[in-house]
Amino acid sequence: MAAMQVPRSMRILLLLLLSPLLRLACASPPPEPVACTRGTSDCTVTNVYGSFPDRTICRAANVTFPRTEQELVAAVAAAAAAKRKVKVATRHSHSFPKLACPGGRDGTIISTEKLNRAVSIDTQRRLLTVESGMLLRDLIRVAGDAGLSLPHSPYWYGITIGGLLATGAHGSSLWGKGSAVHEYVVGLRIVTPAPASQGFAVVRELGADHPDLDAAKVSLGVLGVISQVTLALQPLFKRSVKFVTRDDSDMAEKLAVWGGLHEFGDVAWLPRQGKAIYREDDRVDVSSPGNGLNNYIGFRSQPTLGLITARIAEERLEENGTDIARCLAARLPAATFELQAYGFTNDGVFFTGYPVVGFQHRIQASGSCINSPEDGLLSSCTWDPRIRGPFFYNSGFSIALSKVPAFVADMQRLRDLKPRAFCAMDAKMGVLMRYVKASSAYLGKAEDSLDFDVTYYRSYTEGAPRAHADVFDELEQMALRKYGAVPHWGKNRNFAFDGAIAKYPKAGEFLKVKDRYDPDGIFSSEWSDQVLGIRGSPNIVEKGCAIEGLCVCSDDSHCAPEQGYFCQPGKVYTEARVCAFDGSRLADEM
Repeated sequence: MAAMQVPRSMRILLLLLLSPLLRLACASPPPEPVACTRGTSDCTVTNVYGSFPDRTICRAANVTFPRTEQELVAAVAAAAAAKRKVKVATRHSHSFPKLACPGGRDGTIISTEKLNRAVSIDTQRRLLTVESGMLLRDLIRVAGDAGLSLPHSPYWYGITIGGLLATGAHGSSLWGKGSAVHEYVVGLRIVTPAPASQGFAVVRELGADHPDLDAAKVSLGVLGVISQVTLALQPLFKRSVKFVTRDDSDMAEKLAVWGGLHEFGDVAWLPRQGKAIYREDDRVDVSSPGNGLNNYIGFRSQPTLGLITARIAEERLEENGTDIARCLAARLPAATFELQAYGFTNDGVFFTGYPVVGFQHRIQASGSCINSPEDGLLSSCTWDPRIRGPFFYNSGFSIALSKVPAFVADMQRLRDLKPRAFCAMDAKMGVLMRYVKASSAYLGKAEDSLDFDVTYYRSYTEGAPRAHADVFDELEQMALRKYGAVPHWGKNRNFAFDGAIAKYPKAGEFLKVKDRYDPDGIFSSEWSDQVLGIRGSPNIVEKGCAIEGLCVCSDDSHCAPEQGYFCQPGKVYTEARVCAFDGSRLADEM
């Protein structure tokens, strides 16, 4: 009888969310981010999700695919000689913002897709040099085969070493040098514009002691094109992983110390369920028994038909469902992931119990949906833009560790005021919290921090309000404005970057290097100038801009008053301005 009370659309969604139980043998890999109508001319460039935050189409005159550093130098020289804007595109282009868009129709795209090889490996000195287009997947495999480990990395291995350095990508750790990959860079070669007397392009070699390395290892791609990266590795080690779910009553206090207790520890918060999933993840001796594998469920291939049908059900819940129905649907993903140990297995096939012990290169990252040959799009990565499947926003921001308990307490107060509004977070596996250590990089974290990562529903229809979007927006504004959070360079909607550069004490030093390396701004764009505070603002202030996250509302027109969404103060952080639904006011105005 109870099952009959659940809406049909929700039952479909629940059924399809079980699709990770299916182990697919193959999947269509993601599409190329650059597409051209005439060979390598008249091109568009996008990200792996098929849409930038402002939904605009990015165009470029042409694209080049250098295979060697010499060809890379020639590509940069050609652009510099013509004073043509140029941007770098990576193999899968995972950044949400428009970092790869040169602006206008006359720009050039340089793809590092073919620059994907290991250059050298010195096992005695534990140094690995790779080309910048090498996928993280291949890098950690090469290291592992040589008996070495990259100490930390992001959890998704479908990104390139050049791309992850440009955006400061990281894992979770406060131990040693911390979780950011750029902390293990001891050298790189970068191709930058040059005067005509130097052939319009030069290769700059930056060693571990070079003063400009702190600018180049997190650069947003505005200094030039990284050709090669040298990383300091460690002897191959193993990790022991265990997930423990507890109630969130003492989460604020635990977060302050968890990063010190476990080298690779993180925490995922399911706010509506009042649960926190603690990852107990530590280094163990390489002789410890176990050959565990991380094949995270969210990064596996899925049946395309299932993804499309699940999105239809999700849209019905979003547009016509009740809070109760949405919350019931939101409970299944966490239960499914927990049942399957989040994709971890003890031997690469079966999960028999915690802890899962395995080599670093088999545990640190995953992304099997990119590994298989084309299957005609019968299956794909969840976010493949060629199908009308899941479509979402991804926000990421880091807060100084000393401020985390107060921020989390505020988040919980906001949750307690409107618990069902947080079911949308639970539906996307909650808020992932990862530890990041203070960095020497000019655009890295200025102090030890906790990164908050939130994924949530996005409509395919521009300007369409989301249910309880005010809660998400208040949370983000509270983090950025009240607690001084810095946004992740490769995630977030436009408004998160407004004024962000002022939060980096050494931003001025970075801009000095930028002016020396690229005085004509060949590698700069309207977007990068806005983000770096050089010219303009990333905010786009127009009708409906706050609905899309392009601005913070200051007027009702920035929301959707015709649909009952008006610009109002936040509930806990009253300085916030969010688009909240007000049915009585809508009735009055009608």
